Amino acid sequence: MAITSRMVRRRSPVKRALLYLAVIVVCIVFIFPIFWMIATAFKTRAQAFSWPPLFIWEPTLRNFIDIFLKRQTEIEAITGWELELATGAEIFFYNSAIVTSGSIILALIIGTLAAYSFSRYRPRGTDTLMFFILSTRMLPAIVVAIPIYFFYKALGLYSTHIGLILLYTMFNLPFAVWMMKSFFDEIPRDIEQAAMVDGTRPIKIFYKIALPQVVVGLAATVGFLIINVWNEFLFAMLLTERSVRTVPVAIASTRGEVGINWGLIAALETLYVLPAIILIFLLQKYLLRGMTFGTVRGV
Repeated sequence: MAITSRMVRRRSPVKRALLYLAVIVVCIVFIFPIFWMIATAFKTRAQAFSWPPLFIWEPTLRNFIDIFLKRQTEIEAITGWELELATGAEIFFYNSAIVTSGSIILALIIGTLAAYSFSRYRPRGTDTLMFFILSTRMLPAIVVAIPIYFFYKALGLYSTHIGLILLYTMFNLPFAVWMMKSFFDEIPRDIEQAAMVDGTRPIKIFYKIALPQVVVGLAATVGFLIINVWNEFLFAMLLTERSVRTVPVAIASTRGEVGINWGLIAALETLYVLPAIILIFLLQKYLLRGMTFGTVRGV
């Protein structure tokens, strides 16, 4: 039976107004902390601690200048800080970018190949292997922190970029394999089988036929991996020293004898979350597709 417009139950104006009000309240709850962080980044120390809070003020770029100009003597004289940021924040952003991009590329390459193998060739014990891969994410990270610390010390991987890249790759692989396998499973095999009959090599079938059909899955996987790696704190703190520390560790390491300059920290956090927000915004439709993939199927 066709659904006509008369069968559609319209909301009353009151219900519609309440719905819009609820949406506005939820948006404010989620967006206000980000707004306040960015606003604090453009305030002086006195403005950040003013009461009642200032919603109209004269913005300043001093906090951003202090982050990158390495003004260690002046900062310590003013605030008494023992700052990780005293040597300049660019090294921490560089470390975060190198570790994040390197681990995501490795996890994506290895995970996509493994997912395609599990999807198309189904080796003996595939279900058991897939469960074993997933089970590695069930263990809390703190449980393996101390063994990995001594392991890295013995192998010379402590406080190195390659050490963090390999560790994050290991933790991201289960997610990449499971997510990409779900996308490969949904691709019809007719074209691939026809290519096999024509004598096309399997590796060529993979990157010429199968891979272009899961671009949405690749983008969604990249988005989730960025969220996992960019914000990781525990191992970045335990396995690095000053020269290899990432931004989350640098933020947590900022402390002072007479107080905390929240404007400086807010400026660093603003610069840190900005790339992630931009990337997630660009990949949002793919992330939504990745979260809902397989939940709604045609009949």
